[in-house]
Amino acid sequence: MYQCQDCEFFTRSTDGSPILMCDAFSTVKEPECLAKLQLVQLTTMTQSHQATLDMYRRFAPLQEKLFKHMEQEIDEASDADSWKNQSDNDEDEDDDIFRL
Repeated sequence: MYQCQDCEFFTRSTDGSPILMCDAFSTVKEPECLAKLQLVQLTTMTQSHQATLDMYRRFAPLQEKLFKHMEQEIDEASDADSWKNQSDNDEDEDDDIFRL
């Protein structure tokens, strides 16, 4: 079995993790190479997803404040428009008085 350390497409990063520069369509030498390449890519995807979740956790308090502020603005806008409904009702009552 061909070892990754012996391959020209293998290097190590500064933290010691393996870097496979294989091309799954042209430079794979053995079936095990493809499995290892998939494992490294899966690890990379998992780390990226974890970083995304960490960012969402950091944004959560800010989002909560934003939602509360938006709800307050919507409530204030609804309260501000409530006078329109009252004035429409008052005009209807005034029209009834003049129709007698």
